[in-house]
Amino acid sequence: MTILVAYVARPEGQAALDKAIEIATRRNERLVVVNAGPGGRGEDPSIVNGYEVERVEERLAKLPIEAEFKQFVRGKSAIDEIDEMVAQLQVSVLVIGLRKRSPVGKLLMGSMAQEILLTVDCPVLAVKAT
Repeated sequence: MTILVAYVARPEGQAALDKAIEIATRRNERLVVVNAGPGGRGEDPSIVNGYEVERVEERLAKLPIEAEFKQFVRGKSAIDEIDEMVAQLQVSVLVIGLRKRSPVGKLLMGSMAQEILLTVDCPVLAVKAT
């Protein structure tokens, strides 16, 4: 089985990664950290840079379990990429990070967490940043 974590370089992404590492280590399950976005002309704040990728990969290399980082920037939404990974891997749980947003922010930007919950076919653990 695999623990899948949706990672972004923000406090909620770090909280999700920390919790996923804890669960995967305790259960002795494989851990896959995924960072994804459509890419394109504009700057995508959800895509982590090279330094951050190295930092996460170094942390994963020190774990006593199988762990890997995957990054996808190929025109699909992060939700589509995550949904495909859930379908391909035997995912026991998907871990996502949450942040507090105002009602207007939710209306204008939508809720990626809500869309993930409605899309994927596996249990989802939502973690708040401290």
